[in-house]
Amino acid sequence: MYGSEHIGRSGVILSLIFDRREIRNLGASHQIVFLQLAAQLGAQFLRLFFGVVLDYHFDKQIGSHDRFLSQYTGSVNCAICKTRKARRFCLGVNSEICSICCGTEREQSIDCPLECEYLREAHRHESVPEFDPATAPNGDIRVTEEFLEANQALVILLSSALASGALGAKAVTDFDIREALESLIRAYRALQSGLYYEGLPANPYAAAIHEAVQERVADLRKRETEATGSATTIRDSTVLTVLVFLQRLEFSNNNGRKRSRAFLDFISRFNVPLAPDDDMTDLEPDAPRVIL
Repeated sequence: MYGSEHIGRSGVILSLIFDRREIRNLGASHQIVFLQLAAQLGAQFLRLFFGVVLDYHFDKQIGSHDRFLSQYTGSVNCAICKTRKARRFCLGVNSEICSICCGTEREQSIDCPLECEYLREAHRHESVPEFDPATAPNGDIRVTEEFLEANQALVILLSSALASGALGAKAVTDFDIREALESLIRAYRALQSGLYYEGLPANPYAAAIHEAVQERVADLRKRETEATGSATTIRDSTVLTVLVFLQRLEFSNNNGRKRSRAFLDFISRFNVPLAPDDDMTDLEPDAPRVIL
């Protein structure tokens, strides 16, 4: 779908925005994925965005995953049900649990950290509730393929800002990110009407994520202005549309569990730091810093 020239341009954009010591974390496959994201807006979009297409069935209860079961040799009873034999060490309860309790209590009664390999394995394969884009909030804002392709750098950067703000506290869930996105969208909708509104959520986790995104937008505008000597091209309307797009991603990737971190897990894989300002001075004079 995308030629080598197009992929090459994407690589240049990413290298100009991110710390070049970290750009290898994205790699060519992720660059292709970000180009492909413009082509998919439906329920299956996230799997393509993630660069993984699964064509086999996986039981939603990760307890049936024999690859992990065979690696555990514990002989104690499960710390949750107290009856079945423990099969793995749970970081969430800091004790051994059985595979059934792992599958049923994951992100429900257990506050699962993203460091858990079983959690991330489940996120990659579990079935999430079907999401109908027509029922999403802010349906009056259209997100087109052309818009996403033209603003792929900003999509990456704001996704990274969401992850950065969310990873600052271990207790953050997808619902905190959802609340932050709602408040950000309200703020940018107000700006569209000529009003300044910066009401932070009462939820401290959502407020921290809100501020992280606003700081990223301000930093990008500052960098662009300093690099070009002219006014920023990052318009409020563009930021608003990107935020609505990310909101729809959260709805379509949230697994519905009370402590879901499926969306956070997803965006955290693209959380890379921006290059320091002084690390961009040796770029070619005519090289654009941000393409939007």
